[in-house]
Amino acid sequence: MKNNSEDTSKKLYSPARRIGELLTEQFKKDPHFYFFSPDETTSNKFDQIFEVEKRAWNLEQKPWDLPESANGRIIEMLSENVLFSVMTGHLENNEKAMMGSYEAFYPIITSQILQQIKFIKQSKKVSWRKPIPAVNLLSTSTCWRQDHNGFTHQSPALISTLLSHPSNLANCLFPVDDIAAEIAFNYMIGSNNVVNLTTFDKNERPRYTNLEQAKKQLDDGGATIFDFASDPNPDFIFAAAGDIVSHETLEAIKIIKNDMPEIKIRFININALSYRAIGTTENKLSTDKFNQLFTLDKPIIANFHGYPETLENILENYTERRRLRVHGFNEEGSTTTPFEMLRKNMASRFDLAIDIAKVIGNQSLVSKYEIFLTQNHLHAIKYGKDLIV
Repeated sequence: MKNNSEDTSKKLYSPARRIGELLTEQFKKDPHFYFFSPDETTSNKFDQIFEVEKRAWNLEQKPWDLPESANGRIIEMLSENVLFSVMTGHLENNEKAMMGSYEAFYPIITSQILQQIKFIKQSKKVSWRKPIPAVNLLSTSTCWRQDHNGFTHQSPALISTLLSHPSNLANCLFPVDDIAAEIAFNYMIGSNNVVNLTTFDKNERPRYTNLEQAKKQLDDGGATIFDFASDPNPDFIFAAAGDIVSHETLEAIKIIKNDMPEIKIRFININALSYRAIGTTENKLSTDKFNQLFTLDKPIIANFHGYPETLENILENYTERRRLRVHGFNEEGSTTTPFEMLRKNMASRFDLAIDIAKVIGNQSLVSKYEIFLTQNHLHAIKYGKDLIV
């Protein structure tokens, strides 16, 4: 599947706001739907739900409180462990729910999530057991944006845990924009007997897809060529899984096209990963389809939202490791600017361009890009903002 869209309007859209709208619609049509969050419903920009539903609350209400009721279906408590336990009990009554939190706090409940996977695995073997609505986790305020929080709020570790779990009962979704986030939400709410973790930036992002393209990508193996950023017969394959790193990879392609116009690039966006595979548990990308998209022998430079080894291990199930150069989060950076987070983890547009410049032996371009990275570092320290957006 190919994607011919390109955002030319420069308008930006918030995946989190779109999911907030979808949560609101879900509350309206499903009287048994519950939403669980430690205390970050508003911070994560899901607060539109307060327009149609109240927060559960039994104590005295203050004038500044959000809409509250003893019967509210928005459950906020600063204990991920308690929230997850209550949510799974709700799911086992065959009633749907979702949980939203900062990415760095989901690892707190890793053991509980894995126990739920064990329960799902066993329950599928019992003939009288009905399917259990999916455990749906919305993960935002991610490691890549640390304008205020810093090192304590950086951990994509749950992604690695779920993708290495041999049960094949977990999906990690990475919508590239607000449209793909809507498709991911619909997938989550409609699935059973699985854990779904959807990761996205809560800030405004460019839009690259339409509903038809995003749905087909998720249904068809989780990977697609973005034609607007790709050449026929490429010399290099760029791939990315995650909204911020996808945007950064597309910016790298612009740099390469300007400075190395002879280089032909193909860009592949990945919006779903599961155990040992690109795609979801039921729609994994086949090796034949991988070879069509990624070619048989061209170098692959990938940018991943999480730890690079996690994606590298999956790609190695399709091709030889020698073809791969995978960038991602390397536990670097604290409270700093957005581009500095990318630079510190060697996942910026210039780091990707350096890979190409090194392969073709253009040391002058390597130096040019390294100088800019140093200049941005110094500028960010002095002024608290990046040289580029």
